[in-house]
Amino acid sequence: MAKKKTLFECQACGMQSPRWMGKCPNCGAWESFVELSAEQQKVLDEISKTSAGAPEARPITQIHEEEVTRFTSGDSELDLVLGGGIVPGSLVLIGGSPGIGKSTLLLKIGGNLARERKRVLYVSGEESGGQIKMRANRLGANHEDLFLLSEIRLEAVMAEVAKNRYDLIIIDSIQTLYSEAIPSAPGSVTQVRTITFDLMRLAKEKQLPIFIIGHITKEGSIAGPRVLEHMVDTVLYFEGDGSREIRMLRAFKNRFGSTSEVGIFEMTQEGLVSAKNIASKFFSRGRAQAGSAVTVIMEGSRPLVIEVQALVADSGYGNPKRSTTGYDSSRLTMLLALLEKKLDLPFGQYDVFVNIAGGIKISEPAADLAIIAAIISSFRNRPLSDESIFIGEVSLIGDIREVFHLEQRLKEAHTLGFTKAIVPNKPSFKTPLKCFVADEVAKVVEWM
Repeated sequence: MAKKKTLFECQACGMQSPRWMGKCPNCGAWESFVELSAEQQKVLDEISKTSAGAPEARPITQIHEEEVTRFTSGDSELDLVLGGGIVPGSLVLIGGSPGIGKSTLLLKIGGNLARERKRVLYVSGEESGGQIKMRANRLGANHEDLFLLSEIRLEAVMAEVAKNRYDLIIIDSIQTLYSEAIPSAPGSVTQVRTITFDLMRLAKEKQLPIFIIGHITKEGSIAGPRVLEHMVDTVLYFEGDGSREIRMLRAFKNRFGSTSEVGIFEMTQEGLVSAKNIASKFFSRGRAQAGSAVTVIMEGSRPLVIEVQALVADSGYGNPKRSTTGYDSSRLTMLLALLEKKLDLPFGQYDVFVNIAGGIKISEPAADLAIIAAIISSFRNRPLSDESIFIGEVSLIGDIREVFHLEQRLKEAHTLGFTKAIVPNKPSFKTPLKCFVADEVAKVVEWM
């Protein structure tokens, strides 16, 4: 009699082991290993055999390039992030915190496509048809070609797709679906992996685009195994504060386009809509105040003018606080150490707080100069000119270095009424702004 094969799987990351372990060596989760039944192991073997076919290798010169066709989603911001539109046969995963607008956006997209006589199937495992109907009324998404299916069984969804023709499928959400072939709870690693594989095969065979909504963990990543993100063609993440109206959609993986673009939406009573006028969302043109500086960052091909706010206050304790919102805290620590060394400013005795206005998160080093200007302005209680912008990357040795797309940044600043710019080098092109050169940190003080 053959010996029974035992296999355990981590329900946090999907790692497999022939024996049970209290702590997962891959992700560090405790008590997460569950023994897979014989049926579950059989399904996993079938998936691996199906995906492990080895076609005959051919010279790359004999391979014909596939032409990627697209159709519009009816939303310019989503089309921008996707790389120009929806690709037939693509599998797109959208993640984000609860209530940020994932379901709202996709229901609105479904309504847009149904209005253009494309048949859309919206599968919901979390809400009833009546609840979705109420939201569709608010979003203006009531059209004859938008079909709702409240179902959590994968086999029922597959039967519906086989019975009727659809141009787009929306799954809300992948963690609520389950396959009857897998004897485990919905949302488990095995269920998510199996269902995603079946949906991927469906998308490729029928050239049918499928959008999947995925829950995220408290760490901000898609819940389930990491292989989920590897199996899909595109991974999109919603960013934003639930208390603010601005939402940002970024692509972290895109097989059909760039990952540098970002879509900006505004939450209104009509749902998520493309932000038509975002110029004034991230800064205000009130009277000049100490601790406020303005810079221009690039989000993909789009320049954004943002306000940087800093507060420097006496530390009431021996260990001064360093706090950031929307900015890298470790980079703030580096900039403060640089200011102490180059300008002899005693920040070791002060609490320093930095905030990026508008709820946006930035990682571009071009904002370094504005961060430094805002900190020094707050420290000296001296307001900066409300007509000036600060653009430049600060190095560890105190140099201020050039940034990419300076011409686009200055054009955007001029459009919004700014007249002065502090930059690392004199621009090689004509610009209506009066540019002041600050190629090292010490010179920043001269223009304040």
